[in-house]
Amino acid sequence: MTDAWFADANPDDPASGAHSIREGRADAPAEWPAVAVESGFAADEDDYYEKLREATLAAASAEVAERERADDLQLAHAVRAMDDAERTANELAERVVEWAGTLYDDVPRGLDGVRDIAARDPTTAAEERVVSYATRAIDLLDERDDLRTFIEERAPAVAPNLSEMAGPVLTARLISLAGSLDRLAKAPSGTVQVLGAEDALFAHLKGRATSPKHGVIFTHEYVRGTRPQDRGSAARAFAGKLSIAARIDYYSGDYRPEIHTELAERMATIRARAEEGDE
Repeated sequence: MTDAWFADANPDDPASGAHSIREGRADAPAEWPAVAVESGFAADEDDYYEKLREATLAAASAEVAERERADDLQLAHAVRAMDDAERTANELAERVVEWAGTLYDDVPRGLDGVRDIAARDPTTAAEERVVSYATRAIDLLDERDDLRTFIEERAPAVAPNLSEMAGPVLTARLISLAGSLDRLAKAPSGTVQVLGAEDALFAHLKGRATSPKHGVIFTHEYVRGTRPQDRGSAARAFAGKLSIAARIDYYSGDYRPEIHTELAERMATIRARAEEGDE
């Protein structure tokens, strides 16, 4: 009975058998329902399967909770929160500057205007509300900056090769778009290339648009800084190395300088086409 998942479990506590279900092994199959009844763990076969169901659910919940706490998912949540903070701050900035324009003369536009408003001393109830509103927008911008710092500090430890190759923020975005570092590592380079361009890809599949050459990786200098006619090649080369970097980070976590050198040489070759064309 020592191989049974319920060997040391409390019949009245589903969580007590969850660890064995997740980590345990048996040398060979056995008539576990009968063994459970004989040992007194279960009253009958139906009771055994009900206890097994409850323990399995507890094991699944523990697995999900553990996975959600993983460092790569913390990066994904952080980059989403950073984007939310920036988007909301910009929306608040637009509103507060418009409102402040009815109360003050010469209010600067954009975020500079928000900071200008937040620094003022209100003299009326309306001004008090506007200044308070502007202060909330500034708080969100500060939170955005703190989240970026968090990402920049944590990403190199979670994914050293991706962070070196793509930068911490783009690394977090790729992990977020893929769903996890695990999924990113298992994705083909073609998928990595168009992450973030799902709408354009679906439009292409329905025959309404051309195939996208790149997704969020366009924000990287290797793609954005390459002349338009060579961006497809640059995106493919970059995505290919990102896929390799993700696999190394997920399966070993070792920093591999050679893949970064290879990518730099490949990008230099692609960009040399422009110079050859100008001669």
